[in-house]
Amino acid sequence: MKSSSGEVLRRWKNPFTLLLLMAFVMPLIFSTWMALINNFSKEIVEFTGKEIGILQSLREVPGFLAFTVVWVLLIVREQRLALFSLLLLSVGVLLTGYFPSVMGLYITTVIMSIGFHYFETVHQSLILQWIPKKETPHFMGKSLAVRAGASILVFGSMWLMLEYFAISYTTIYTLFGGLGILIILVIWFSFPQFSGKVEQHKHLVLRKSYWLFYLLTFLSGARRQIFVVFAGFLLVEKFNYSAASIALLFLANYVFNLFFAAKIGKLIGFIGERNALTIEYIGLIIVFASYAVVDNAAIAGALYIIDHFFFAFAIAIKTYFQKIAREADIASTAGVSFTINHIAAVVLPAILGFIWLYSPATVFFFGAGLALVSLILSQLIPNNPVLGAETRIIKTPANAIN
Repeated sequence: MKSSSGEVLRRWKNPFTLLLLMAFVMPLIFSTWMALINNFSKEIVEFTGKEIGILQSLREVPGFLAFTVVWVLLIVREQRLALFSLLLLSVGVLLTGYFPSVMGLYITTVIMSIGFHYFETVHQSLILQWIPKKETPHFMGKSLAVRAGASILVFGSMWLMLEYFAISYTTIYTLFGGLGILIILVIWFSFPQFSGKVEQHKHLVLRKSYWLFYLLTFLSGARRQIFVVFAGFLLVEKFNYSAASIALLFLANYVFNLFFAAKIGKLIGFIGERNALTIEYIGLIIVFASYAVVDNAAIAGALYIIDHFFFAFAIAIKTYFQKIAREADIASTAGVSFTINHIAAVVLPAILGFIWLYSPATVFFFGAGLALVSLILSQLIPNNPVLGAETRIIKTPANAIN
């Protein structure tokens, strides 16, 4: 019996389980910060659109600096860095409620954000290294479903705490931040070190053949910021959604992901990256344009849920890169792509925060325009993207592939 139990434990301690466990822990911590930030910043710290824009720009600075991960990897292995980043994320969230001032919220947000962005960079790199190409879309869908399960736990618990027990924001931040620290320490000491098949470059890699991936990543980052920063703020400022109501919306979003994200991952593997991104971008054009003109609180909430539905299709950008990438480039390019993703994210929230003061609709029409440009570019993805055939218009000469 003991030997059988030991065998089960050995099977459990594999790279796939580790990736899914880390995928579970991250939203357990980050979703707490995300669900409360609009209400906490407005009700406790008295933010306006200007301050929330600045906060979100500061939050994205560590994402902009994600390329530095390649130098950190000179002294720390990716697996350890991923876990340490989760630990830093937990500490930042735990501290948030204890510094209810403009500067205090800015500082704790940056601490939290360093952990979040380094983790996302390294976790994406490990997935692309450890998971076979044919299985990656489905695995990424599974990973989204696991994240959704953690988020459901957070938002369901949070809704009960806020609606029925009137627990303070500080207590909730402390509870989930502390829980995150505990779980990460258990994972740290439970799993052995795993290695990828190919030694990764420890320097920055930028290749002309990846240009379409870079552009789609840049536009995705710019567009996502409009959702993350202003869609939720619209619900709070214009339609007076409470923190409990926002938590319920998040809950609905993640219930969908729990049941359908893995299926969407499979669908991407079946229909291909170009078709998947076409569906996403057409949907986002409609959603962003609708945000600009909506006057009904229920419809605004529905748009928020529909918007979140399209997030799962963004898996296609990552699987497109995996298909065209040289294997040794993955870790470095994961950092570079996060930096590219956050170039606009560092600047846009602050600029659009000022525009928001005069015309919230303009912010969302701008988002629809970004989705349109993305739709046009996505049509350049080949039916079967591979190294040497990265786009439909330019092929890399065989002698340039190394």
